[in-house]
Amino acid sequence: MQFIKKLFFKKSPLVNIIRMHGVIASASRFPGSSNISLESLEKPLARAFSGKRVAGVALIINSPGGSPVQCSLISERIIQLSKKHDVPVYSFIEDIAASGGYWLACSADKIYVMPSSILGSIGVISAGFGFVEIIKKLGIERRVYSKGKNKGMLDPFQPENTDDVDIITDMQDEIHKQFKEWVTFRRGKKIKKTDIEKEGIFEAKIFSGSKACELGLADSIGELRTVLKERIGDDVVFKEVTGRKKLTQRLGLSGSIYHKLIEEIEERIAFARFGL
Repeated sequence: MQFIKKLFFKKSPLVNIIRMHGVIASASRFPGSSNISLESLEKPLARAFSGKRVAGVALIINSPGGSPVQCSLISERIIQLSKKHDVPVYSFIEDIAASGGYWLACSADKIYVMPSSILGSIGVISAGFGFVEIIKKLGIERRVYSKGKNKGMLDPFQPENTDDVDIITDMQDEIHKQFKEWVTFRRGKKIKKTDIEKEGIFEAKIFSGSKACELGLADSIGELRTVLKERIGDDVVFKEVTGRKKLTQRLGLSGSIYHKLIEEIEERIAFARFGL
């Protein structure tokens, strides 16, 4: 009742909250996907920044990373909306903001963590398997027909090709450079140049929330409501903004069980890399 009074009868400042939980990947990959993507966040973000009473937007992040493209798209959209509406953005890290998760965190003006939160992993990774010896033992003959020298790049049923590896690592270097430039642009003044090499900040190391604050990767230890009440005032109202699900999603009919299972396995593997 107190919340309703504040929300409708008083001109209390409002902080809209958006949760970003899970792997970052295109929502169109699987119908009804729960992944973090611009498609799934576009409308919630637009609603979160609109309104005369909005005093801030809080991002609650719990992500092991994912698509650098989606990270860039989401971050740019957050910054555009923040500038357009002159609304500050605050990131609050729960268990983890690693790799792409940290990329998203850097879209905020301030980053807050818990002492045991995991941050960092500023790097790029590609992984796969090779089944060459297995198909030989099984007596299987691989038949592939293609045009273009690199069309069958990194085929797991063919011996590894050094030219293919060079293409992948060159692309990784480019994406890693973009990642470092983004962190430097958003956090550069807070990160000491001497710590970049000494602590391996840009070498995909991970840090606790407490250490991240020491290195400038985060601003302070703090919980969302406590921090924002101190910054904005005790009368601030918090409202969680979520995406409006389609009827098929609400009924649990969107996406096959097979797709949902794959998505769940991928998410568990991604979080497990950091002991979560």
